[in-house]
Amino acid sequence: MKTSGRYDAVEILIVEDNPQDAELTIRALRKQNLANQIFVVEDGEEALDFIFSRGQYEDRTGLKLPKVVFLDLKLPKVSGLEVLKEIKEDQQMKKLPVVVVSSSREDPDIKTAYELGANGYVVKPVELTPFSIR
Repeated sequence: MKTSGRYDAVEILIVEDNPQDAELTIRALRKQNLANQIFVVEDGEEALDFIFSRGQYEDRTGLKLPKVVFLDLKLPKVSGLEVLKEIKEDQQMKKLPVVVVSSSREDPDIKTAYELGANGYVVKPVELTPFSIR
């Protein structure tokens, strides 16, 4: 699901394999007027391709990075933790803010995310109301 056809204006990258969760995130961001351009990818491999301008996103070379990445942990192909690790180990990408958004409340997941360099960790709510940004 891509909410913008242009890559150069992307302000927020959402990495989420569940379309309903992605939509909830988009609604919460838009409700707070926090993003004009949002781009959504559905697996970890696609996220890395987008961020590192490779594969189907090789035409992004030289374009600005998103201002923030919202990253689910449980993703197909490449896990969210592996995506986070690759971003934070890269000299040019490590300053990219990454907020983990996961249904996991497990301390090991939270601890590992922060150890790998996550800038924040948000537990996904079961309902829409708690997800609103206040």
